[in-house]
Amino acid sequence: MLITIHAENPDERKIRQIVDILQKGGIIIYPTDTVYGLGCDIRNQEAVEKICRMRHLDPRDAMLAMICKDLSQVSEYANPIPNPVFRVLRKNLPGPFTFILKAAGEVPKLFRNKKKTIGIRIPRHPIPIAIVEALGHPILTTSLKSDDEILEYFIEAEDIYDDFRRQVDVVVDGGPCGNVPSTIVDCTQDEPVVLRQGAGILEYA
Repeated sequence: MLITIHAENPDERKIRQIVDILQKGGIIIYPTDTVYGLGCDIRNQEAVEKICRMRHLDPRDAMLAMICKDLSQVSEYANPIPNPVFRVLRKNLPGPFTFILKAAGEVPKLFRNKKKTIGIRIPRHPIPIAIVEALGHPILTTSLKSDDEILEYFIEAEDIYDDFRRQVDVVVDGGPCGNVPSTIVDCTQDEPVVLRQGAGILEYA
């Protein structure tokens, strides 16, 4: 199913339709402020496992990430965040970053890798935020990669739909996305460390 949603003013009825699919274990592809993402309800183990198979990931080793609606929700899924780290998060979010934090007990078991860490995103894009708000808890997020030799990531939803319509339940067309993924920042040590430079330039508090 291809659902077109206005990026700046998401239709509540369409958002609710997507949430209903997520609650039934559905897999979705949706736009973010960086690249299109592949996601599901973090509380649905079968859906999480399906995405891991699609991306050839082993949850025990992979750093799975989730989209939260705000910093308050982040604090539910990360162990007590030290004040210096919280200031960095507040300075850079919402934005094109994935922050690696120590996972709290609220994180579903499948998300807790051997390092007991979790990736957190708060994208500056109304559609995924609206989905998370309507669902009531975070969704899984992982970048949707392309097999194209030139473009590593998909830009247009229609191209995604052509390739993935038999593998996912919904492709959300929110307009073109970029071709640069998020910047990954490890915040599990004393100082934030940029592991992958992507679309965001980290600002220190």
